[in-house]
Amino acid sequence: MTLSGKALIGGLAAFWFLCGGAAIAPADQKDVRLPELFVRLKAAPGVEAAQAIEAQIWAIWLEADDPKIDALMSEGNEAIDAQKFGTALAKFNAIIAQRPDFAEGWNKRATVYYLMGDYAHSLQDIDRTLELEPRHIGALSGLGLVNLRMEREEAAADAFERVLNIDPHSVSARNNLAIVQDMLKRNKI
Repeated sequence: MTLSGKALIGGLAAFWFLCGGAAIAPADQKDVRLPELFVRLKAAPGVEAAQAIEAQIWAIWLEADDPKIDALMSEGNEAIDAQKFGTALAKFNAIIAQRPDFAEGWNKRATVYYLMGDYAHSLQDIDRTLELEPRHIGALSGLGLVNLRMEREEAAADAFERVLNIDPHSVSARNNLAIVQDMLKRNKI
């Protein structure tokens, strides 16, 4: 992988894990608004419209409708930003212990494991996230990035293609898929 490819993937990893924004309403992956948002995301007329819809989805995913969990989520995200991965891990462990059905707790812990270089545990948490929310484009992007780090290019390509099936306008998935496809072509030569 070229240096620019590594830099792109590193930057996109941070985006994948920390994507979100201000919450719209208390919710989680079971929110009744999500099916319609995913229909709109797939049919979005362009990148800007898709990004606006994706921001709404992330806002819903981040809300646990529990002030204690929401506080732990905020503290865990702040710890990630400060690169205090032990603290972040403790916060997300607490979320998972209290709400094992909350997909974003698992996704955020996958983030921490990824950033710590613990790809096996990151993959386990990504799998759990996807069991709870199969459309989790962040977890799918993370699956691609982890597989890329583990030099499993075909699995990485599959993950990025799955993102594009949900969000055809995902710039990061499209760019990462192009990088992986280029790697696969070079490996065949």
